[in-house]
Amino acid sequence: MEKHILTVLVENRPGVLARIVAHITGRGYNIETLNVGPTNDESISKMTIVIPGDAAVIAQVVAQLAKQINVFKVEDVTAKPHIDREALLLKVSTRNTGRAPVIEVAMLFGAKVLGVQPDALTIQMVGSQMQVDQFLTLMHPFEVLDISRSGSIAMPQF
Repeated sequence: MEKHILTVLVENRPGVLARIVAHITGRGYNIETLNVGPTNDESISKMTIVIPGDAAVIAQVVAQLAKQINVFKVEDVTAKPHIDREALLLKVSTRNTGRAPVIEVAMLFGAKVLGVQPDALTIQMVGSQMQVDQFLTLMHPFEVLDISRSGSIAMPQF
């Protein structure tokens, strides 16, 4: 199933996030990632929601969200020119391999070493969801100790 990236502008009020999530999950759709943050207008928040599904499912989700009272705009940016990014914090063991091979892979992806522990490195990486997934695939042989992913944020390009 294709992953779709929806951007949703909502009223910045208590309970709006919970209602949007309940609306989507209550209809049996899965939210893969969800990111919410303020916009340049403090009365509006921007949600970036990644939902797996075919075009018909996503069209239904978009239509249902657009009807919600606290929703100003819903857009599926997946097929449109857009930029999407996800942040990743990763702690990797260096006990068996040393630091050099881990740092080498990190550098290939433009990642930064944020912390050095005696037997581990903490790395920050920012990229598209696909780039983050590829990076993690290459990091798993090094014994991943901990992962924190932000979820996608996206912006259409005009």
